[in-house]
Parts: sequence; structure tokens; C-alpha cells
Amino acid sequence: MSEMRVLVVDDDFMVARIHSGYVARVPGFRVVSVAHTGADALAAVEEFDPDLVLLDIYLPDMSGLEVLKRLHHVDVLMISAARDVPTVREAMRGGAVNYLIKPFTAAALTERLQQYADTHRRLTAIGAEARQDDVDRLFGTPKSAAPMPKGLSAATCALVADTLREAGHDLSAAEAAQLTGLSRVSVRRYLEHLCAAGQAELRPRYGTAGRPEHRYRWLG
Repeated sequence: MSEMRVLVVDDDFMVARIHSGYVARVPGFRVVSVAHTGADALAAVEEFDPDLVLLDIYLPDMSGLEVLKRLHHVDVLMISAARDVPTVREAMRGGAVNYLIKPFTAAALTERLQQYADTHRRLTAIGAEARQDDVDRLFGTPKSAAPMPKGLSAATCALVADTLREAGHDLSAAEAAQLTGLSRVSVRRYLEHLCAAGQAELRPRYGTAGRPEHRYRWLG
């Protein structure tokens, strides 16, 4: 596979430098340019023809979501502190290949970049036409996924899953609710679904008295 060319877009010069450093550590990826405004990002895409854009949402001249709508023939990984579900949903509808909530670690970005590279390898290996099982693997469709319970949304479930994964340790429903901005009752339903899907596990913590505290840990 040829080297992946990456454009980093962030209004904060230091953050852009940090993210560029993260990318540089991942074999097979190279930062070809950095932009700090939406207009500069659009110009850089035309000039450098990157394979992937790491795109922030909060830019000084326009929203990164608006930039996303104007980008064609280039893949976009959204990187933002915005964690509200409407924003995440709009990014998904706009065609973003992934969404990473700030602040994140180098390991978290590395995982997304490796997933992106793996998808490209699979597409190349498929050839001219894909079978349904090829498409299922590309889109991450599990062979026996737990059905999404009524009243739960995939976008919100992804937000809760990302929050649990990025925590790096177990969380209670209340702690996860504070991090996501959702209600504790709502978060608990998503956590229970993730456990049923085999992506998380329930770990009771026993105190000195009373019922044990339910805590959840990401399994992936």
C-alpha cells in the first residue's frame, strides 16, 4: 500500500502541531500540509490532494461541518471537542469516516489511522466487485450483533462507546453521563446494550455497605 497523505486542520497552532506529530509516528502516513482555517483547508486539499483530512469543527471562518460538505473525493476524520449528538450525527451524514473527541491520545488516533489503512487494503484486495460478506467486513457489521433496543440510536451508542473506550478504566453510569452530557438513565441503557453486544463488561464494586456499584469497562 502506498503512503497515506494527511492534511491536518485545526485552528490552534499548537494542537495542530501535536496532531501532526501523532500522525508522523504511524507507519504509512505522512502529513503533507497543515491548515488553520476552513478556507485554507479547502485550498490545501486542492493543492496537495491528500488521502485523509483530520478536520476540526471549530474553525475561525466557518464550521468544519461546512468544510466537510465541500470536500469531494477525499476522506475525512473529524477531530473535535464537540460531543453533542446532533453534531456527531451531522458529521456521519456528511460522510466522515470516523469521529474522534478531543482531547485524545496518540494511541487513539493511531487506532483510527490503522483502521482506515486496513479498510483501504481490503478495498484493494476485493477487486472490481464486492460480495455482501466483503461489504459487511468493510462496514464492521458483526456476524451476530446484539440488536439495538427500541429507543436507542446508533449515533448516541457510538458516543457512549467512544467515551468508555477513551476513559482507559471502568466508569459508573453517572461518570459516563457527566462525560457525555447525557442523562444517567439514558447512559445506563447504552452501557447495558454494549455489555449485551460483548463490547463492554459490568464490574461490580463492593463498598462497605449497601448494594455494589455497577461499573463498566470497555472490551472492544
